[in-house]
Amino acid sequence: MSEHEPSHAEASQAVSTQAVSTQASSTQASSTHGPFSTRVDVRKTYKLYIGGAFPRSESGRTYEAFDAQGVFWANVAKASRKDARDAVLAARTAFSGWSGATAYNRGQVLYRIAEVMEGRRRQLEDEIQQGQGCTADQARNLVSEAIDRWVWYAGWSDKLAAVLGSSNPVAGPYFNFSTPEPTGVVAAVAPRACSLLGLVSVIAPIIVSGNTCIVMASQGRPIPAITLAEAIATSDVSAGVVNILTGDPAEVMPWLASHADVNALDLSGVEDAALATLLEQQAAGTVKRVRRPKWVAGRQADAGSDWLAEPGLGAMRAFLETKTVWHPQGV
Repeated sequence: MSEHEPSHAEASQAVSTQAVSTQASSTQASSTHGPFSTRVDVRKTYKLYIGGAFPRSESGRTYEAFDAQGVFWANVAKASRKDARDAVLAARTAFSGWSGATAYNRGQVLYRIAEVMEGRRRQLEDEIQQGQGCTADQARNLVSEAIDRWVWYAGWSDKLAAVLGSSNPVAGPYFNFSTPEPTGVVAAVAPRACSLLGLVSVIAPIIVSGNTCIVMASQGRPIPAITLAEAIATSDVSAGVVNILTGDPAEVMPWLASHADVNALDLSGVEDAALATLLEQQAAGTVKRVRRPKWVAGRQADAGSDWLAEPGLGAMRAFLETKTVWHPQGV
């Protein structure tokens, strides 16, 4: 073997090194010029929440949602009359099962929603901060209040009958009991400004007593509402108990107000007095209960700070009927 001729081991090592180098160059080239060289972000499609599913609007319409700085945020499904009718059907179908569940069970389900929201706290905080233009501390406080609001209402589920019901004294050999029962299907409009806490404060008192609901989310700040819908969908809430629509309340709510299978309205988020009056007039045709917010000088007062206060029993009592039963003694 000559002095400069490589040995067999040295030749093998050189070939191996060249192969590794070639493979690395090939990998680098494919990452730069291959089909996966530039990753495209997965853009989220914000849909409606009806009957436990997330359908697009049957009309195919969307509208643009902007953040607190006026910068485009997302395209959001715009609900139509048909979507509202589908939501009413889902809510009515779910009513018998949900109202027939024990009060203790409903309380556990509401508590489960709080647990799921706690796991998505960071996402909710970011969405509120971006949508409402508040500080990180303010967003954190609003999310905490929203989660605690579910827990607060969950605790009332098995106490409503004792507090709002009664055993009535009567002149005769009878027992006379008055007990609260759910009204049925409730259509509601969530507050515009308080996109998450206000929405929770509208939904929770409706469903805790056994009602089902269709809620119009904040039109300008709908993103937290869709995230809440995802939390509800992954908790133990039966499909159809909560239905969340996004879009224009002035377009959708008149159809819900006149729908014969809707039993009550909550107009907490309606800021236009003329629209509220129209909805009340249409609700009168089927003798619906209507919960109307406070008004100042013909317009709804901006009660954003009020959502932080203890809600009391008013919102729950508004959507309860009282059934009185007579029972002979000794039977």
